[in-house]
Order: sequence, then structure tokens, then C-alpha cells
Amino acid sequence: MDIATAAGVVIAIALILVSIVLGGGSFGAFIDPASIMVVIGGAIAATLISYPLKNFLSVFGVTSKVLLYKLHSTPEVISQLVSLAETARRDGLLALEGRVEEIDHPFIILGIQMAVDGARPEVMEDIMRTEIDAVATRHRDGKGLLDCMGRFAPAFGMIGTLMGLIIMLGDMSDPSKIGAGMAVALLTTLYGAIASNVVFLPFAEKLGFTNKQELLTMEIILRGIMAIQSGENPRIIEQKLNTFVPPKLRVADDEAA
Repeated sequence: MDIATAAGVVIAIALILVSIVLGGGSFGAFIDPASIMVVIGGAIAATLISYPLKNFLSVFGVTSKVLLYKLHSTPEVISQLVSLAETARRDGLLALEGRVEEIDHPFIILGIQMAVDGARPEVMEDIMRTEIDAVATRHRDGKGLLDCMGRFAPAFGMIGTLMGLIIMLGDMSDPSKIGAGMAVALLTTLYGAIASNVVFLPFAEKLGFTNKQELLTMEIILRGIMAIQSGENPRIIEQKLNTFVPPKLRVADDEAA
């Protein structure tokens, strides 16, 4: 589990609850099922209008990737590519087939298998870049889905507030109930703001961050596999791939060896 995401959500909710207590409010005054239905149901309905059903149903998988995901360490990937380059230079490309089982990144496996099978460099690069583009498209669609819900939640919160005001102003027979009615009407705006700024939009931003990291790792792998296939010196490959990461995280010669 991504500790930062879970901690951020918990802290945000805790701050809201503590603020209610310190302000002298009661939790019961902040609970209104009708307001929740308008905000969450409205955001879901608007997103269904914006996206096909198949894409919308993927929101559960997208959300799980925000909370539970595994990013491969860039220095470890570089170290592994350098090690594979040393094997290929010492024993030939066919020797890499025996090391496939120890590789846990599917994109490295894809490149190694094509190199062992003798695929032409231009074919290898085309296939691997197509895979990178496909991953980027899937992630962009997932982020767009969460961004969409983040935009619609506050809008339906405002719609719910306007509905509440209309209902309240339609019956002014008892002035003592105006304050309570106004409070209930404003709850939908509060729910919309919380749903948007605590869940939907932050999750979309986290998905965008992980997308950038994964695409960077895939680009490093592509460069490394192409260099291995062309028979470049492992030290040159290491120096070339290290340019993608900050100096403090770069793989040292003794670590790669």
C-alpha cells in the first residue's frame, strides 16, 4: 500500500472532524443522506454520460492502483540492465534467455525475448514504443476519469444547495426553521468540496505522478535493451542510462558489477 496516499486521506478527514469538534458542532448536524446522494450520485451520473460504461467500470481498478501499486526502483532497473549487458557481451545474446526467470519487470522480459529471437532493431523499438504509448493512453484515461468526477462533485454540491434553498424559501411559514434549513442546504456544497479535494482530484494527481514514473522507467528500459542488442559496452550503457536519474541515485560502477 502507498503509505502517503492512505496517510493523506486519513489526515484530511481527521482535520475536518477535529475542526468540527473544536468549533462546537455535532457530527449529526453534518450528516444528511439526501445531500450525499445528490453529490455522489450526481458525479457518477455525469461521469457515465461523459465516458462509456466499460471505461467507467474501470474506476475501481484505477482507484486500487492509486492505493496499491508497485513502482520499480529506477537504480535497480539500471543495475539489472547493466548486468544483462555484461552477460550479453561475455556470453552472447542467447545467454540472456537463461536469465529471464530472474527478471520481474515484464517490459524488460519483452525486450530480452525479442533480442534473443533475433528481431531487427527497428522492429524491436517500434513494438516497445507502441507498448509505452498504450500504457500512457490507459493511464491518461484513468486519470481523466478521476478528474471528471472531481469536477462534477462540487457542481452537484452547488446544485444540491440550490435545491435546498428553493425548498426552504418555498415554505417560510416558520421563521425558526430557516437556519436549520440553510445549514442542510449548504451541506451538499461541503460534501462536493470534500469529495473533490480529498478523494477524486488528489487520486488523479497521484495517478499522473505514478504514470510519469512508470513511463520514465520504460523509456530507460527501451534505451537499455536497444543498447544491449547493438552490443554496446556495459559501462557506456550504464553512463547513458544514469543520465535519467539524479546524481545521488545513480548506479555506481562497483554496485553494477
